[in-house]
Amino acid sequence: MQQFSLPRPDDWHLHLRDGELLATTVPATAKVFGRAVIMPNLVPPVTTTAQAHDYRQRILAEIPKNTEFEPLMALYLTQQTTVEMIEQAAADDTIIGFKLYPSGATTNSDAGVTDIEALDDVFAAMAKHQVPLLVHGEVTAADIDIFDREKVFIDTKLRPLLARHPKLKLVLEHITTGDAVDFVESMGPSVAATITPQHLLMNRNDLLVGGVRPHNYCLPILKRREHQLRLQQAAVSGSPKFFLGTDSAPHAQSKKEAACGCAGCYSAPAALPLYAEFFDRMQALDKLTDFASHFGADFYGYPRAQERVTLKATEWQVPSTVETAVGPMVPYWANEKLKWQIVD
Repeated sequence: MQQFSLPRPDDWHLHLRDGELLATTVPATAKVFGRAVIMPNLVPPVTTTAQAHDYRQRILAEIPKNTEFEPLMALYLTQQTTVEMIEQAAADDTIIGFKLYPSGATTNSDAGVTDIEALDDVFAAMAKHQVPLLVHGEVTAADIDIFDREKVFIDTKLRPLLARHPKLKLVLEHITTGDAVDFVESMGPSVAATITPQHLLMNRNDLLVGGVRPHNYCLPILKRREHQLRLQQAAVSGSPKFFLGTDSAPHAQSKKEAACGCAGCYSAPAALPLYAEFFDRMQALDKLTDFASHFGADFYGYPRAQERVTLKATEWQVPSTVETAVGPMVPYWANEKLKWQIVD
């Protein structure tokens, strides 16, 4: 196969940041994806519908001309989130759901949830109104090994949460382990997961062997190869429970290559070719359309895209850096070659 097309895909997990950086991050995604779920972990966090509307307008202002792109706004769940805030979000078509960050789990998560059980009335309202809960699934206790934090969160927080609220619509984002695959598969149709390109294409050897590679550092952290294999199998399984979410997370090169570097892989400049690379390696290009364009839209209740995107088997090299208002950024897969290129 030298060329193929698929319905315009959606990114169901995306960081755009804010301010001057939007001039770089918004076009990078909008030229390929029709919709994207916008993460709310700004400083300060996006916790209200009013803040989400203001942020959305700043995003819309950076969409290139003659390009249709719909930002779907997630609100930041905190211990102060109320039932009334859930009801407001349920009535607002621009709000897709609430993001649960355990406090301290990742970038700008200090305002996150510290006591999941204390928010049971909020989760009950989310289940009642079918407002999705988007979950960063890791515990943050210092005595839990970083490579075990996803599994412990699933066992101690998510399973009890869904036992109490079985109708809750939940997406476990950027899954990294076979434990997460088993959890999602064991739940009903109201539970799904997103998978990033880095967790499909790499494991922790790619982070640590031969020296620490900061641009492969993300949270949840890359895991053992055995977990990578389980994610790969899930992605090409044809199960509608697993779909595309890049978790593209831009950081300036100076913030990544530092004594205490930021977590996140900026995959947006090559996102769809990266997924095509993986599906091609798995001899499963026929499964990419559902994973990238259908299953996420179906789960969230959006119409499937009609516009199409074409990929051609033309080798190209991901640039070493991307120039931005905050300085150069090193994209994920920098200086490496990819087989598939988007046809403009």
